[in-house]
Amino acid sequence: MYNYILPQLQMLTSQFVTQFGANWTQMLLTNNTFSSVVLAKAPAVVNPAVMPLKIDLRPFEPAIATPAVTIGLIYLIIVAFFSFSFFLPIHNKYVQPQGHPPLHFWQLIIWRWLATLVLYFFVSLTYSLVSLAFGVPFWGSPESATEVAINATAYGRGSFVVYWMVNFIGMVALGIACENAAMVLGQPWTALWLIFWVITNVATSFYTLELAPSFFAWGRAWPLHHIVQASRHIIFDLKSDIGLNFGVLFVWAIVNTVLFPFCCYFMRWRTEHEQREAAKAKDRYVVRTPEGEDEFPKPVGEKQPKMNRGLMRGI
Repeated sequence: MYNYILPQLQMLTSQFVTQFGANWTQMLLTNNTFSSVVLAKAPAVVNPAVMPLKIDLRPFEPAIATPAVTIGLIYLIIVAFFSFSFFLPIHNKYVQPQGHPPLHFWQLIIWRWLATLVLYFFVSLTYSLVSLAFGVPFWGSPESATEVAINATAYGRGSFVVYWMVNFIGMVALGIACENAAMVLGQPWTALWLIFWVITNVATSFYTLELAPSFFAWGRAWPLHHIVQASRHIIFDLKSDIGLNFGVLFVWAIVNTVLFPFCCYFMRWRTEHEQREAAKAKDRYVVRTPEGEDEFPKPVGEKQPKMNRGLMRGI
């Protein structure tokens, strides 16, 4: 705004005052009904005569709200991304028969998806409470769109709950995409994905796309753009596109949820393929038993036995 909109408004104001002032002064000098005494008592009538008034209907207050609608939202991506590597070893214990019957793989997929959503639910609540703890006002009532209002919110005392739900659905949209990318790409390419995901979301979210080159129009479909727009609407009572914002976030969540099982199967296939390749060079068999994994000597010249294969095995 300060770099693009205000300079244009100031230029327009200056041109208007200059042109109008010259014509107005000439008209006053040729009009005998205005005496010099009257003009001396009200010099502003001559110059500048008129001055456009700029009114900010929704001042950006308090300043502590800045992270809540800008850089602080990056933490949603970061936390969602690292939850995959943090909880994957825990999830894998459910399929390893170590003193308990293992889950079928389809059961593991459902468990992982539900556990991820529960995690996002409470992490998004924690993130939202941080904004509340730092004094972001979520209790102001909605105000008229034509009146100046400070600390007005879109939904009154319910604004915090709506803000929390935006962060939750946004975290699902951002996080499940990270889960799928991590399973498909594997190491070390997941780090490259994180860089891509953060840069593309930030570049199209924190600044007005109307002022950006048309190349960035694809940013209107990115999740963080709609999280930022919805957060600004809630906290500052700005123009509402909350239905569109939630709609786009739900589409991201649904599409990535549909892809989630296929990505899980692909990760298992790749892991087992790497294990088969590694077993060829060993002099021992690795056999899974109800008590865990055991190793047995491999006779010279004998090949590693084939492991069970098939996309739907275990069902």
